[in-house]
Amino acid sequence: MNFVSGFIHRRTELVKQKSIKELQNVWEKIFHSSMLVLLSASVLWISIFLYIAFYYTYIPNISHVRPIHLQFNACEEHKGVCTYPSAHVQLTKRHQLLMIGQPYKILMYLEMPESPTNIDLGMFMTCAWLKDKSGDMISHSCRSAMLHYRSSLLITMKTLIQAPFLILGGHEEKQTLTLELFSDYEEDQNHPVTDIYVEVQSRFIHIYSASIHINAALSGLRYVMFTWPLLSALLGISSNLVFIVFICSVSWWQLYGPKEDLRSLFFYGRLRSLATDDENSFFYKEEEDEDEHEEEEEEKE
Repeated sequence: MNFVSGFIHRRTELVKQKSIKELQNVWEKIFHSSMLVLLSASVLWISIFLYIAFYYTYIPNISHVRPIHLQFNACEEHKGVCTYPSAHVQLTKRHQLLMIGQPYKILMYLEMPESPTNIDLGMFMTCAWLKDKSGDMISHSCRSAMLHYRSSLLITMKTLIQAPFLILGGHEEKQTLTLELFSDYEEDQNHPVTDIYVEVQSRFIHIYSASIHINAALSGLRYVMFTWPLLSALLGISSNLVFIVFICSVSWWQLYGPKEDLRSLFFYGRLRSLATDDENSFFYKEEEDEDEHEEEEEEKE
């Protein structure tokens, strides 16, 4: 009876220990898997964060738009404008708006009615002055412009075709002129532009509205990153992943890898084995040469 109870107790303890060991193995696998997933997610998020930070640091704002509110002095004796329409456009209240080393195109848009005065006006000049925060002039540019010519026949046909839209207010008889004031402007680090002064050098011009557009002329890596954002993000995040995994692997090897003496023993042991193999091959080759020499002498005798 004691033998049977002892046997049952031993079997029970054996099954219990085996179950505990299997449970520990399962928990270890779950823990290792969770740590691996957490580490992979952390590395992935760090790679994404680094690429986003680099993108917003390296890629400038593509466009800056500012409205132009033209001002002039009215004539006292006669109706009309007695001075050239001009305006002060404040780009930023801060010290700097544009990115250093990035070329920009500065454009001016004029929305003008196709009035008889504008048509008879012909060409006119528009000038712009770039100034820094202290009021010093950085650059100056003037451009000429005029309304696009249209013959009487073309104007009549266009008016007849667009008559319903013109009556309902869907279209207007106007043109928008684009003046490229600066084609390749780069910001000066010591004197960044904060204000633009604009002047339309004609007292008889009619203007609906005007605006300044500062567009970044991207090239090289910036052009690729902005034009193909998904492909650039994939390549950038993959590069960050490879770099971070390499750094983590080297750090882990330095902290938890074999000690320096074991590494030295392994390295020198490997060299010793290679040297021994070379010596054995050398001696073996000498023995083969001696055997061949003896065979040649026997053949001669």
